[in-house]
Amino acid sequence: MINFYKYFPPGEKGQEWGLNILNVGCTRILPNSHYPAQSHPSHHNFKWETGRVLQEYALVYIVNGTGSLETESVNMNILDGTVFMIFPNERHRYKPDLQTGWDEYWVSFNGDYIENLMQKKLFSKKYPLFQLGLNEKILGLFNELVEASVEESNGFESILSSATIHALGVLHAFNLQKEIEKDSLALLVVKKAKMLFRTNLLEVSDPKAVAVHLGVGYSWFRKVFKENTGRSPGQYFIQLKIQKSKELLANHQLSIKEIAYMLGFKSPFYFSKLFKRKTGLTPVQFRNLRLKKY
Repeated sequence: MINFYKYFPPGEKGQEWGLNILNVGCTRILPNSHYPAQSHPSHHNFKWETGRVLQEYALVYIVNGTGSLETESVNMNILDGTVFMIFPNERHRYKPDLQTGWDEYWVSFNGDYIENLMQKKLFSKKYPLFQLGLNEKILGLFNELVEASVEESNGFESILSSATIHALGVLHAFNLQKEIEKDSLALLVVKKAKMLFRTNLLEVSDPKAVAVHLGVGYSWFRKVFKENTGRSPGQYFIQLKIQKSKELLANHQLSIKEIAYMLGFKSPFYFSKLFKRKTGLTPVQFRNLRLKKY
């Protein structure tokens, strides 16, 4: 990797694309090295103790190495293969770990195009990281940015703007794919949970046990379960128990007490109270009505 950076004044060519490219670069930071390089202009240089505030957006791609990013919105660890986004007017600081250093590419920009994306909430200060790994498409776009900046051939501003727009599109598509995968996982977990509730109704005593069985945290499990069923796991489980208790009440050989303990209720009194709240009848009243029908 070459060590290179170049700053550009805003120009008409960039404005035609709706995106002004202000700064492009790449550098290798060796382990135990000072960061950032002191040769940068004062308005882009910073000390870790104070951080800095930019007036533009920036994308930084860490190809190798690890480090950390701190902004007014987040504190995050940076792994190799991470792209992170810097937002204007937000104090921030980032650096490689001393023992690893890192290889970084970056581009900074402003303009109507990115402001339009922000208005549509396609990017967020709360989620500035994109863990792409070694992504050939993004790496190719950053290399294209560097090559165009080095050569400055006719029309290079258009190459810079279009490559950055392409990079933003790749990052947004990556986020969309993650959301789809997250939704698919949620649907699968909810489907498995409902089956476990139904097939283990007499064995399961606590919905949290189902989350443990599925290997997911209960807070997330409860959230996605309610989003997909309209009920919390606990409410869903209780409803299944009430339905099952109706079947058992039709069997007059089982006492209310036996049914209550069979279904895991802490007492017959609690079962009767809950049953009436859910059905409008006590278990005894429900049983008597069923007997009269048949």
